[in-house]
Amino acid sequence: MIMRQVLVFAVSCSGFLCSVAASAETPAELVNPFVGTLADFGQLSPAAVAPFGMVQIGPDTRPANHAGYDFAASQIAGFSHTRAVGVGCGGAGGDVRVMLSYVGDPALAQIDKSSEKASAGYYRVTYGGDASVPGIQAEMTATRGAGAMRFTVPRSGQMELTVNFAAQYTRHGSAIWTSADDGALKASFSAGTVCDAGTYHLHSSTRLAHRGRTVHAKWRGESDKLASTVLTVKAGDTIEVQTGLSSIDPAAAAIVRSAEMGQRRFDNIVSMARANWNREFKRLEITGTRQERALFYSSLFRVMQTPVAIADPDGRFRGSDGQIAVLKNGEQHYTSWAMWDNYRTQMPLLALIDPQRAQDIARSLVRLYGSGKQRWATQNEPFLTVRTEHSGITLLDFRRKGILGFDAQAALNGMAAESDTLARGTPDEQIEAAYDDWAVAELADDLKIPKIAERHRQLAVSYRPMWLETFKNLGPDQDIVKARGLYQGTLAQYRWAAVFDLPWLKVAMGEQFQPELTRFFADNLFNMTNQPDIHVPYLLAWDGDRGASTTIVRRYLTEEVVHRYTNSAVRAVPFIGRSFDLAPQGAADGMDDDAGTMSAWYIWSTLGLYPITPGQPYYVVTKPQVPSAIIRPSKSKRIFLNRDAEGRLQIDGVPIVDTTISHSEFTTGN
Repeated sequence: MIMRQVLVFAVSCSGFLCSVAASAETPAELVNPFVGTLADFGQLSPAAVAPFGMVQIGPDTRPANHAGYDFAASQIAGFSHTRAVGVGCGGAGGDVRVMLSYVGDPALAQIDKSSEKASAGYYRVTYGGDASVPGIQAEMTATRGAGAMRFTVPRSGQMELTVNFAAQYTRHGSAIWTSADDGALKASFSAGTVCDAGTYHLHSSTRLAHRGRTVHAKWRGESDKLASTVLTVKAGDTIEVQTGLSSIDPAAAAIVRSAEMGQRRFDNIVSMARANWNREFKRLEITGTRQERALFYSSLFRVMQTPVAIADPDGRFRGSDGQIAVLKNGEQHYTSWAMWDNYRTQMPLLALIDPQRAQDIARSLVRLYGSGKQRWATQNEPFLTVRTEHSGITLLDFRRKGILGFDAQAALNGMAAESDTLARGTPDEQIEAAYDDWAVAELADDLKIPKIAERHRQLAVSYRPMWLETFKNLGPDQDIVKARGLYQGTLAQYRWAAVFDLPWLKVAMGEQFQPELTRFFADNLFNMTNQPDIHVPYLLAWDGDRGASTTIVRRYLTEEVVHRYTNSAVRAVPFIGRSFDLAPQGAADGMDDDAGTMSAWYIWSTLGLYPITPGQPYYVVTKPQVPSAIIRPSKSKRIFLNRDAEGRLQIDGVPIVDTTISHSEFTTGN
């Protein structure tokens, strides 16, 4: 066992006091953005963000994780407006980094950890002070496309405010800033996306206010890096910074800032952000202890950050081909994809609790196909993004769950064309390509296009001979990460990956199906910290043993367990700890949240449901971990879930006897 640092800041409660405390706090107040922000335990940030917003405005610390922040850090370099959400590699973002300090202060300032506070849509910290000198208080909040900062200064003097356009977490591309006649700071800049696989291009417009009045700032500095201005302040003064972002140009960024923030005071913007989050959280409410609710809503908070809504208020946006497009009134365009990860859990959750947004996401994916969808980020991305594999599976899944407001024929055309480009070399690539081909065949069937359906049906089963040779009887290399070219997994884990072909998989394994699943967990071959096998605990319930799945899921939800794997190897010394926790060390060591993927797994598992085969509209049922929940997919619809005395899931008062339930059966509640 290894020693681990536990940083817990949630106070436990029980019984009547706990229920009173829970009722007094809204979900937005229960959210703890510090969960998963310590080192490599989630790769998250406490940045202020609106639901599905472009702006993630928060601290850049030294040292930092991939999202620019580390809970254990003692120094701060500034506050930036963008970051990717728990996606690993080197992260991405760090744009428009703002820092306010007294002239002559060091570049890195000490953080007063006791002052740090965050909730959904808000972040606060005091920095730059010591035992004898009070520090500067920085607060921040966000709308979809704009960020607001308020600094309160402790003493009189000369202060310098800097805005850095070349401080990204990944490869810096280019930057140019100019000062407008009214003192606004306008900029265009580019940098490498996540894993440096492509380049994104953004634009900003920033304005200052001092003591509530707009500042006609005089900016100086290198025009391709950093701009600064000097302010004369008195003790207690406030300096506010508002920045808009756009994929179009700096003028559009100024319009975004004005449209989304207007003349609102900072506190009003904070209240608006909190209200927006509470409105979204009402889509999925649970009962339980304060601890349970806080971790649940902290997880839902992460689910509702990806993908990112990038269309300006006038409907304009740039696509991944760099071209400007205009939406119809009421629509939104999304980007910042991490589909290889979150098609498994997060996208199906959005389909259930927010079908209207899922429709806009589907339309965005169809546009992506139409503009030349690539597997990884292009050189013309309008925002931070990662990868787009398995988008077609999500489109099929959405459509089969009644989300019909997108061009399914255009989707099918893009999916079928993409099939010819899929990698099919390694065992995992063959399975994943087969899943994509299965989705093409299924959608073609639904659209009554038999020729396409038949071609891709054959491709979808072409992996089977390889599977029989490689996976039916595992050899001595079964527990080697990346054996035979696998991506971030072992043969024992990828053995169960063909979720689109489960009936065949069970027949192929014969009488060994259940015993081998049991051995998989008994020998601790399961990896909770990555995606390739996160569905496997539910295979036992899929095969009829709900109790076995419930036991395994509950263990990974609530207990300290042995975690043996990193993305590239078996650990020499396992990490022992909880997989999910209401603490800065909120995830198992090495578990990236991966754009809401792992948070969504936690939510599904807490509810006692799991979308084991995205594209097939049904859920595996296990025992709920909380007494009850309400799902509100629309203003007029409510679905009531509760756990009965026998531990069974009830939907609208009807116990679910089977181990699976169809999406249509599940959503018939009123």
